[in-house]
Amino acid sequence: MKKSVIIGIAGGSASGKSSISRRLKERYENTNSVVIIRQDDYYKDQKNKTMEERVKTNYDHPFAFDNDLFVAQLKQLMAGVAIEKPVYDFVVHTRSEETEHIEPSDVIVIEGLFILEDEQLRDLCDIRIFVDTDDDIRFIRRLIRDVKKRGRTIDSVIEQYTTTVKVMHNTFIEPSRKYADIIIPEGGHNQVAIDLLTTKISSIIQENML
Repeated sequence: MKKSVIIGIAGGSASGKSSISRRLKERYENTNSVVIIRQDDYYKDQKNKTMEERVKTNYDHPFAFDNDLFVAQLKQLMAGVAIEKPVYDFVVHTRSEETEHIEPSDVIVIEGLFILEDEQLRDLCDIRIFVDTDDDIRFIRRLIRDVKKRGRTIDSVIEQYTTTVKVMHNTFIEPSRKYADIIIPEGGHNQVAIDLLTTKISSIIQENML
């Protein structure tokens, strides 16, 4: 296998990063040529903390992530070595006991808040994408997601958004858009952008088959 191509997808919370990744996964689900890795699974392990301490963690700050492990495992995949990727449990706010086995592939799509903010991750990316979605839409999406899928209350989601999420977005995430090769408005709802990405990925896979 030739060198893996890494596509980095960054953007604010609930901007549509995962929607784009999901669409790509669906498109290539019958192949072993594309793998999706979420930065969210690389939140730092907090098993040594109490639940009260875990809840107080600022999950929207770069320091919340174990990017050294993320970078190390990406380099393993690029070298043709399989990894055991951590899995994060958002209900108990710490890393799960389970891991996910990931084999090397032609295209590695990594998505997360700080993909372009972190220099190590940014430098590994061959294609850098920033998903740009209106703040109000992102807040509504996050509210629905966190209540339905992550066991949060409406009040806790609102408090977290107003005290940390918005501030961290303006401080770290929004400025990272300057590193993007491509800016995609509205995430997975942007069919033109999805088509362009799938065309590029398909050409990479085709080249690696030659």
